[in-house]
Amino acid sequence: MSAVRIGPYTLQNNLILAPMAGVTDQPFRTLCQRLGAGMVVSEMVSSDMTLWDSRKSRLRRIHEGDPEPRSVQIAGGDAQMMAAAARANVEAGAQIIDINMGCPAKKVCNKAAGSALLRDEALVSEIVHAVVGAVDVPVTLKIRTGWDRASKNGLNVAKIAEQAGIQALAVHGRTRADLYTGEAEYDTIAAIKQAVSIPVFANGDITSPEKAWAVLDATGADGLLIGRAAQGRPWIFREIEHYLRTGQHLPAPGLDEVERILLEHLAALHAFYGDVMGVRIARKHVGWYLATRPGGKEFRSRFNALDETHAQCANVREFFREGRQSLETKDGTGVAA
Repeated sequence: MSAVRIGPYTLQNNLILAPMAGVTDQPFRTLCQRLGAGMVVSEMVSSDMTLWDSRKSRLRRIHEGDPEPRSVQIAGGDAQMMAAAARANVEAGAQIIDINMGCPAKKVCNKAAGSALLRDEALVSEIVHAVVGAVDVPVTLKIRTGWDRASKNGLNVAKIAEQAGIQALAVHGRTRADLYTGEAEYDTIAAIKQAVSIPVFANGDITSPEKAWAVLDATGADGLLIGRAAQGRPWIFREIEHYLRTGQHLPAPGLDEVERILLEHLAALHAFYGDVMGVRIARKHVGWYLATRPGGKEFRSRFNALDETHAQCANVREFFREGRQSLETKDGTGVAA
């Protein structure tokens, strides 16, 4: 696949970490880029700047040392507020502004933001024109295929976006009504790719290297947005990149490497959020990393009761030490306890 450009930026590869509220914070973005993502996007930030003074919002915004190009996703339903939020984020260091018209969450849609905007094409046009006109950095857009199965207007929205000067488009292959259920529909993404000349990224259910290849083949997309599949498995980016480039599978990371990545992630979360919040946020990440590992579920319930950074790290080390001992016993290279 040829390299993708968004404005003046040529991406390292065509795999992008999708923005996810409460997940794609700075520690996770940095980790995913190190493990093969071609670009990462910040958590969704509200366009209501009166909310920006909260600690939560400050942590969600762009930070010194963020991976470049620094892309920030904004959400809202008022064109002038969105334009002002875009300008403020650029002043704070954003190099790309991403507009969210893909989030299906009720609390976002009830405020006429996220994928709720797809019901009102005139408002879509007003918002994308306002944001593109407000900043001198590239503006990208994330959408779904429509509001529901009876009103799949992703194609119209894509054309509106291109005419307004949007420089790349990500399409989640579901309608707002589908939320995250059922199979993602890739035929609509293929139709959108055919209809516009800007880069189009496919999103939805990309969980393995084979699936990545199949989705690119089915849609003709320029690249992929990967979200939930990276939770607890940030190395999925290097696995997919290697497979797309060579047709070969990278070996899965061994226990030692997974332990090292997880401990680095924990240390970064503790440093970024501080001890109290860092410990709390670490719990869900550890749960994702260990979800499919033997004993992971039982460990998680114990781990979630810990409220101190050193205890979290020590318990993770102990979990992997026991995992190695168990493997040695199975291999016959160790002595059963």
